[in-house]
Amino acid sequence: MPHADRPANLHDLRQAGWRSKTVKQEMRDNFLRMLKSGTELYPGIVGYDSTVIPEINLALLAGHDMLFLGEKGQGKSRLMRLLARFLDEAIPYLDDPRIPLHDDPLRPITKVGRELVQAVDPRQVPIAWWPRDQRYAERLAPGTKFADIIGEIDPAKLAGGVSMADEDALHFGLIPRMHRGIFAMNEIPELDELVQVGLFNILEERDVQIRGYPVKFDIDVLILFSANPATYNRSGKVIPQLKDRVGALIQTHYPLDRELGIEIMEQEAGLDLDGEFPVLVPPFMKEIVEQITICARKSKFVDQASGVSARFSIANYRTMVASARHRGVRLGERPAVPRISDLGHLFSSSLGKLELDLMGSHQMSERQVLEAIQAEAIKTVFDEYVTRHGLDEIVDVFGKGVKIEVGDLLPSQHYAERLRRVPKAWEKAFEVNPSEDLAVRASCMEFVLAGLYSADRISRSARHGRITYELR
Repeated sequence: MPHADRPANLHDLRQAGWRSKTVKQEMRDNFLRMLKSGTELYPGIVGYDSTVIPEINLALLAGHDMLFLGEKGQGKSRLMRLLARFLDEAIPYLDDPRIPLHDDPLRPITKVGRELVQAVDPRQVPIAWWPRDQRYAERLAPGTKFADIIGEIDPAKLAGGVSMADEDALHFGLIPRMHRGIFAMNEIPELDELVQVGLFNILEERDVQIRGYPVKFDIDVLILFSANPATYNRSGKVIPQLKDRVGALIQTHYPLDRELGIEIMEQEAGLDLDGEFPVLVPPFMKEIVEQITICARKSKFVDQASGVSARFSIANYRTMVASARHRGVRLGERPAVPRISDLGHLFSSSLGKLELDLMGSHQMSERQVLEAIQAEAIKTVFDEYVTRHGLDEIVDVFGKGVKIEVGDLLPSQHYAERLRRVPKAWEKAFEVNPSEDLAVRASCMEFVLAGLYSADRISRSARHGRITYELR
């Protein structure tokens, strides 16, 4: 309904033929309409088309409250927020300051609301409209108190003579105030048990009980939860009755292959690689950054119960591009091209994002773990390229006493000058990303050198931010 045509009083609303729906009916109807029209249902969500998305669709059609179960960085919060797009653009409510929530004009649940629509001329009952973007509320479980999301007895009202069993004695929390909307609770296992009991009652009876005094009215709200499997499945973290009342459990996951991970990484990084200081990222550098995350998710040194977020890849990708752009501006190279030496700066964006397995890390520092994971990722990607291109001739070059120095602030011309002595052998290296651009060729060169080192074919020494490769 256009904004200008929206009724402003109860009489006009009735005359306009507006009909009440529960929030789940409303979302189901809008979902079916969008599904039939071919509208993109979950914009920005990658890699879930055949796994997670069908389960969410069925939960919407079934009218279920949902729990999104998955490790950090799997898009749980984004998916929950996206569900708000299935709400109407706006819905009417009784615009009276005495009503503490957005009461349905045709089906009010508060005492004040019922009295208002029954005792007052409908033309004198004001109606306002609640927009879609205000009908979603989210809360993080740690530190959340009962009063925050359920409610509390208002002492001032008791002092005024209101009975504790009366609805007017309550100060409502976030969930009752989200009547006719969506409420999401992140990290449900970290929620205090008393609050979990309150949620259980809302899920089961759709009423509010505060300090033993039940207020019987039908709260209409879609409730969403998120949790990490390691804590959700731990005995005693979530009360069984609450688990039993959640209609659908949606299991999320990390990208099933590296290509999807790269797509997510580039999408979420949101970088402009053009402009005054452009950056050209070779495919193998993208593959290495995502492979670092994949290796971290499999590493015995990392606590896998905690997970390795997609934000790990995103932050590292941004840092790598920033390092290349920094060099490009300083040395006047356009476009700037990321190299292996730029990965030396990933510690700043990686440290703190991994939780070490204290048993598996054998007292290794986080930096040492990251170095091992980086080396493994480079070797994995390099082996794939070697299979296609074969680089044995380059190893023979080092047998002639050649040493090659690299560094993130060395100009690409430096690399070209070093290779003039052995052009034929190094042409093999440039097959990984064919280009005549010196910056691209420098990136290829560093990739091959780092790969040969990871394969134990040559040695490496570092000094003052520069790395020298030579035969062992």
